[in-house]
Amino acid sequence: MLMSLSAVLIVFAQPAAIAPECASESADVGYEALAQGQNERAQREIEANPDLDKNDPSRLINLGIAYARQGDEAKAREMFEAALQSSDRAWLETANGEWVDSRHLARKATRMLDRGEFSSTNVAMR
Repeated sequence: MLMSLSAVLIVFAQPAAIAPECASESADVGYEALAQGQNERAQREIEANPDLDKNDPSRLINLGIAYARQGDEAKAREMFEAALQSSDRAWLETANGEWVDSRHLARKATRMLDRGEFSSTNVAMR
């Protein structure tokens, strides 16, 4: 299923401002907390959001990043793999305005995990 998730922003560099038309309170996928390096808070917010389907690729990828940044590589890998294998697909907007398939981002996140790139706070998402 291809779905539009305008409230999602994956940033693999510096956090970027989100255009107001892209923001949605009900689709909070932990962007603010991740952008501030508050990974545990991001994890709690994402898991507590009743508006996010458990198989939502943005939820899975963001949870994966939160887990990875907390040092839980096994859970992070599980989330990235679930996003990659999900029957749901989404086009996610990157910081530079590019729309990227969620499976591509899940593969990229897995490679970053393999290289240990989540040990710093250079990843945030919305």
